[in-house]
Amino acid sequence: MKKRSKKYTEAVSKIEKNKVYSKEEAVKLVKMTSTSSFDGSVEIAMKLNLDTKKADQQLRGAIVLPKGTGKTKKVLVIAKGDKANQAREAGADYVGDTDMLEKIEKENWFDFDTMIATPDMMPLLGKLGRVLGPKGLMPNPKTGTVTMDVSKAVEEVKAGRVEYRTDSFGNIHGVIGKVSFSEEDLLANLDAFVSHIIRIKPATVKGEYIKNIFIASTMGPGIKVENTFDK
Repeated sequence: MKKRSKKYTEAVSKIEKNKVYSKEEAVKLVKMTSTSSFDGSVEIAMKLNLDTKKADQQLRGAIVLPKGTGKTKKVLVIAKGDKANQAREAGADYVGDTDMLEKIEKENWFDFDTMIATPDMMPLLGKLGRVLGPKGLMPNPKTGTVTMDVSKAVEEVKAGRVEYRTDSFGNIHGVIGKVSFSEEDLLANLDAFVSHIIRIKPATVKGEYIKNIFIASTMGPGIKVENTFDK
């Protein structure tokens, strides 16, 4: 059995077992129970009543959090001509086409957090799928990273866009900020994330959609949150 640190044990003692907390209480607790020596992330995990064998119940997308994520992301845009210029003007960290793809392939270069590409560049990206896919870096139309509107895509990533996708068990995970965020800012991001997931509920889902919601800080214990978001 894994031995927990004294800090973690103290953090757990502040949470009542089996208690479901209001979102306000949960946000206050998640800041109090952070055990990391750095400014950890605050993460959300939602268990949804989904049958992921059905294509329409495999949720994947992105949301721009109103208060950002607390992290500045480096953006690479694969585009040519005017679209490349638009990406630079929007604040992309790196812009290119075959030169950047060769750099990734030959130099194993991954000094970026998000890759955005115009649709015409996707055939060239195909051969890099085996290295980009496992790292979660392959552009995808569902998350808005394959688009002709590269300016908007870059601006959204810089503003605090987070991607999400259901796993095979119907769980969705996401980041809603940092421990250093105010309670008000964490609440705003929590509301925005859960409300978005509620809005995209597949029409074929029967019965209760959200089974449970937990939030936790990096290396901190999970806190169960009452679902009052769609009430």
